[in-house]
Amino acid sequence: MLAQQASDLFGITLSPEQVEQFDVYARELAAWNAHTNLTAITEPDAVRVRHFLDSLSIVRAVGFTPGQRVIDVGTGAGLPGLALHIAYPFLRTTLLEATGKKITFLDHMISTLGLTGVNTAHARAEEGGQNPGLRAKFDVVLARAVARLPALLEYLVPFAKVGGVCVAMKGATAEQEAVDSALALATLGAELREIIPIRLPGVDDTHYLVVVQKTAKTPSTYPRKPGVPTRKPLE
Repeated sequence: MLAQQASDLFGITLSPEQVEQFDVYARELAAWNAHTNLTAITEPDAVRVRHFLDSLSIVRAVGFTPGQRVIDVGTGAGLPGLALHIAYPFLRTTLLEATGKKITFLDHMISTLGLTGVNTAHARAEEGGQNPGLRAKFDVVLARAVARLPALLEYLVPFAKVGGVCVAMKGATAEQEAVDSALALATLGAELREIIPIRLPGVDDTHYLVVVQKTAKTPSTYPRKPGVPTRKPLE
């Protein structure tokens, strides 16, 4: 069913091997969640729709090409970054996560699924954004996070190359948050490109992909120290 829905909704072709990787991912997610807090969603159909199809919806905003560098900021259990890497194994993917137990799970999944071209980075977003090995290195920056957009942009934009894109997966408040992000966008060297509505099968609420393009170098003072972007957002 995942392969058919990925094709129908997003034009993504999944091989039988990739479908099996998603099946293993779902089983391991449920098994690990029994002792490690990874997700509130573990029922198989819900995982397929709310985790995997939701992650794959990113293709509505980004046309992935071989060799692109992608970072998923605050990836948690690997969503959307690891799911996208299964579908597009030609990417060079970094999964950034601050919680050690989640990094352990991600490393386990990368090994179990036999994936290449994907690595983990154990750091907070504010620390990673100031790391010379990560700052301004990525073509695509992703986040499926609860932080409001003015704060979230300070976490995301520093990772992007000039000309790269950031995609924030947001709920019903996406458009208002985009309006509230005018100062953050101007300060960080970015501009709003589009907001794309996403409807998933069996899910009542509409999700949104907020797509931001990096247009200029981000000042070196951003991101600020851990916790500051959330406490004092640029708005």
